[in-house]
Amino acid sequence: MKNVAGLPTRKWSRFEFGFWLLPLIAFFVFPKYLTLGSQILIAGLFALSLDLILGYARIISLGHAAYFGVGAYTAGLLAKYGWAEPISGLAAAATVAAAVGLITSFLVVRGQDLTRLMVTLGIGLMLFEAANQASSITGGVDGLSGVEMRPLFGVFAFGMDGRTAYVYSLAVLFIVFCFARTLVRSPFGLSLRGIREGEKRMPAIGVSVPRKLIVIYTVGAGIAGIAGALLAQTTQFVGIDTLGFPRSAELMIMLVLGGTGYLYGALIGAAVFMVLQDYLANLSAVYWQFWLGLLLVAIVMFARGGLMGGAIALHRRWLRSRT
Repeated sequence: MKNVAGLPTRKWSRFEFGFWLLPLIAFFVFPKYLTLGSQILIAGLFALSLDLILGYARIISLGHAAYFGVGAYTAGLLAKYGWAEPISGLAAAATVAAAVGLITSFLVVRGQDLTRLMVTLGIGLMLFEAANQASSITGGVDGLSGVEMRPLFGVFAFGMDGRTAYVYSLAVLFIVFCFARTLVRSPFGLSLRGIREGEKRMPAIGVSVPRKLIVIYTVGAGIAGIAGALLAQTTQFVGIDTLGFPRSAELMIMLVLGGTGYLYGALIGAAVFMVLQDYLANLSAVYWQFWLGLLLVAIVMFARGGLMGGAIALHRRWLRSRT
């Protein structure tokens, strides 16, 4: 039995093994770009968190950066005031972000698409302004500095070469991805797909739609918090832009590029966006957004399911041509 992405529901496919080999190879082949690589991995984890609630539960959010920022500030503040152990800081950030997600989920799940869109946007704006006003704690527009992390496991320091940050980010991403992969292939994940395809019909078969949406929204918020904490720990700085609307908008672009509802689409979209952003910004610091926007329009027009969806469609067409 295969899922919507054409991948086996339980066993790992050759595509998946090959996919995860790429970042390992990149670690040795591109040692000068490990800092960018860690940023790509963190962006991929962040995009994965939104894909769970958008791609599988059809909850449209324009304020998902709120939970990313909550995680970043939690890890950053803990490190600044004495709790600088990375793993426990990551767990604390996930817990706080998930708690905020749980509290706000009751507002989000009550409405439909447009209502949810506006509620999530409002939540993001409120938390951004709260962080801005609490400048004595968060640093306000100047950001939270003085974040100094202890070496990972007491051995691996977060140096300027980015090696520890890259391996740390990759390990966390892989662990969280395995969790998400298992989740969407479980009966709970199947119920989410049912809600996505026909939310009004699910109560007829005994599915509590609000409860399922609250759970997945909380999980997505927690994962976003982990991504934010990773950013704070690896850069040792937290800017107020981690809570801002532009970061939520960039996240949505990543999912449009990669495709929603595939998990791997979120990772591919994040990688493409971050690489293009870095390349185009160096090429033209003024007009890079124009070229990125042009690519986005082309993908929406000619690959409705994003890069992942387009690749799957081409693969299926190729298989049909062989039979």
